[in-house]
This record gives sequence, structure tokens and C-alpha cells, in this order.
Amino acid sequence: MTDQGSLRSTLHQRGMRMTPQRQLVLDAVRELEHATPEQVCRKVQGTASTVNITTVYRALDLLEELGLVRHTHLGHGAPTYSVEEHEHVHLACHRCGTIDEVSTELLDDLSRELLARFGFALDATHLALSGLCRNCCRNADAVEERR
Repeated sequence: MTDQGSLRSTLHQRGMRMTPQRQLVLDAVRELEHATPEQVCRKVQGTASTVNITTVYRALDLLEELGLVRHTHLGHGAPTYSVEEHEHVHLACHRCGTIDEVSTELLDDLSRELLARFGFALDATHLALSGLCRNCCRNADAVEERR
């Protein structure tokens, strides 16, 4: 993970300055692991009550541009942010909202096929698959059996 000194150095190399808000946003994403901008804002406001959602969005955009965080769309709502080392595929249950994580290696065959057939290089670390989780599948099967 990138510490405060590395963030400061990265910003200075690009002619930008380190701000407490940027560090607080990065720290919040790290701590929360998967978080919407609103969740990040609430976490940051626990330390700095004057930070608003616009500041959080700007910081998240900058941190993503710097490669320190990434976002994924896990459903129809706001994007979810995580740190760059957090590489996995998200399995999002569209019935109960459960989010599971699986290794990107599960998509290696698909990645090779997409590259070979279409010249498309899949970024599986930036991917969410929608479906039904194990519990919802069981519940759906139970309902079907009763019919």
C-alpha cells in the first residue's frame, strides 16, 4: 500500500500538493475496503466534519488517476472504490445485494479467448458479475419445488 510519504511524492511529481483531505479519503478507502463515495464521505467526516461530498469525489477521481484506487460498478447505484492492490472479481447478487469476491484467475480462459478472437484485453480486476448468490439460488429452488 502507498503510505503518506509516497502519496505526497506522487502528487509533487505531478505538480500537485498534498492535502489532508486527499490523505483522509485514501485512508478511508483503505479502511473500508469497498466503499461508495457517500460511505467514504461519512468516514472522512468522522475526522474532518467540514469535508463535503464534492471534495470526496474530486479526491477519488485524482486518486484513481494516480492509480491508487479503482472503482467498480457493483450494481445500479454509485461506484464502489477500493485500493489498487485489491484485485478480484465481484459477484453481486441482484436479489439480496450480497457481494462475494473470487480470484481473477477464474476468468483466465475467457480473457485468452477475448484476446485471441477480438484483440480485447480484459481487465478482470475492474469487473462485477451480476446474478444470484448461493442462498438466493437455494431459495429460488425451494420456491420452484413447492409449485
